[in-house]
Amino acid sequence: MPGYISFPASAWRAEQVRDMEHPLLDRGVPLMRMAADAAAHVARTMLERQDDAPAITDTHILLLAGAGDNGGDGLFAAAELAKLGASVACAAVGRSLHKEGLAALRDAGGAVFALDPEARIPDVDPPADEDDADDLLTHLISMYEASDLVLDAMTGIGATGALRGTAAKVAKEIAADRARARTPGTPLGEQASQYPLVLAIDVPSGVGVDDGTLPGVCIPADVTVTFGALKPCALLPPASNMFGQIVLVDFGFDASHTPVAVEAASAHGASDHVRLPRIGDDKYARGVVGLITGSDAYPGAAVLSTFAAARSGVGMVRYVGPDRAQRMVLDRLPEAVLGEGRCQAWVVGSGVPDGDHAQEGDPQREAIRQLLEPYAVAEAHWPSPETLMTIGLDDLPDSMEDWLALLAPTFDDGQETLPPVVVDAGALDLLPDRVPPQVVITPHAGELAHLLRVRGEAVDADDVRRDPLTWALAAWRITGATVLLKGAITVVVGSDGPDKPRVMVSGNAPAWLATAGSGDVLAGSIGALLAQNAADGKPVTLMATDIAAAGAYIHGLAGQLASSSVQCARPVPIMYDEDPDTLADLMAPASSQTHGAMPFGVTGKPVVASDVAAQLPHAFALIGSLGARATGDGQ
Repeated sequence: MPGYISFPASAWRAEQVRDMEHPLLDRGVPLMRMAADAAAHVARTMLERQDDAPAITDTHILLLAGAGDNGGDGLFAAAELAKLGASVACAAVGRSLHKEGLAALRDAGGAVFALDPEARIPDVDPPADEDDADDLLTHLISMYEASDLVLDAMTGIGATGALRGTAAKVAKEIAADRARARTPGTPLGEQASQYPLVLAIDVPSGVGVDDGTLPGVCIPADVTVTFGALKPCALLPPASNMFGQIVLVDFGFDASHTPVAVEAASAHGASDHVRLPRIGDDKYARGVVGLITGSDAYPGAAVLSTFAAARSGVGMVRYVGPDRAQRMVLDRLPEAVLGEGRCQAWVVGSGVPDGDHAQEGDPQREAIRQLLEPYAVAEAHWPSPETLMTIGLDDLPDSMEDWLALLAPTFDDGQETLPPVVVDAGALDLLPDRVPPQVVITPHAGELAHLLRVRGEAVDADDVRRDPLTWALAAWRITGATVLLKGAITVVVGSDGPDKPRVMVSGNAPAWLATAGSGDVLAGSIGALLAQNAADGKPVTLMATDIAAAGAYIHGLAGQLASSSVQCARPVPIMYDEDPDTLADLMAPASSQTHGAMPFGVTGKPVVASDVAAQLPHAFALIGSLGARATGDGQ
């Protein structure tokens, strides 16, 4: 599949980005001019790749500029485009404009007008009153409709909360137009064919920079050129849906001592958690996963989860369930072993009725209850800094995995030694109040809301969809579990130290994966990943976040392979390149890179969950091959 190999993408909070800028600014590095030059270059590339691309001298560009440095970036970028002959008009949405940027645009021949009656911009007459401002807003929308390109530089990473005042009015009008114009199902990164195009400067105005929310109206971008480092909103839903294609301009930040706020799962990252078979392995060495899934009402979930687990690289699958489900599992997977036994990981709950719908004494729920009871914990005991300081140089761990084992928490009854378990669907209400990190819960928005409500939180499914990071973090803090919140962009939150979360996302799946049974396949596959890592002796307690995110990524890749689709919710960011031809190639849509190898188009074809499960071996082979090449491990 085109584009299946992606590299890790990390994001840092706004304050962290500003801290990383300071050393460069102190040395006199002209970051604003660098940002502006890159933005102008990206703007030209956007225009030139259109089938009916106008000459730059025939191009009409509208800049929406705020009063801060983001507006300054936009002014300098617009000035560069005006120097090339483009007709540029700047609409000031605030009460002032960046002084040097304004001068540069005027020197290049750009026009400037103000929309705010309180504006105080040199040589610019503000609207006389609110009626005059309304007339100017109507004029602005006419200009927008006649433009080839819009530069959105109203607010940057310093803004918090919803857009207000004039900026909000402008965004509301333009966002409504773009909602009508967007083609449903078009993969992100496939640039729209209609004008005007929108290029967001650093971030689309109005997004929640650090939490990925949409606190108010926001203008969806075709492309966002972002500077220095990704911000969380570029990776987290729902804000990430506003970015379009992302072009990252590398300023050479030193991030070596700055903790990552959000990390995106990638093919190379996932390969670290795929265990390749070795000469001398037996089936137990490759991992055994047990499943208590399915029911008389939903036996298909048993089949999908066991089939997915078996096709995800483990040596054995054990199944526990009702007679009908057992027969169906054996019919599809004769290799399955029935009954409990030695397992390195468990998967429970897929296709099992929850407490509101189960009959009293349901055997599946009782089996799950008994399995989960030992995972109930009180306080986690993390190694203290004083203890770590007593370790001699000769006793320091040799590998990252050994370090993780050293830093992992312990519990009063030794629950850190229990095998990892995936708790899905109908088993979520059987989760003990607090559990160790190797317990991975896999709710969708509605299930997460219910889990939190019974623990005293006032939240519904819409709240979770509006702010998935906040509520996934809440579930992690309350339960101690690793939380995998399913969605077009899946959010994973787990432990990275005492009271320290690790946040990851995975958004490579096509929308075709929103189909019945897809979650059962995901649960089985993650269980298999956990089993093979546990069988290898890896410290799963502090690796559960990464393993769960890897499972979501591989599941998405299997969906791509099954549907022949390049559609996904989170396109891989592109690294900016000053060479025009290189940048044009990097920004070219996926459909132009496949050279006619997509008989179903970029969106692909419909699939069912069993199609996705059938592609898991291919997905694991692709990901595993990356790890084999990196380590030279072929033995």
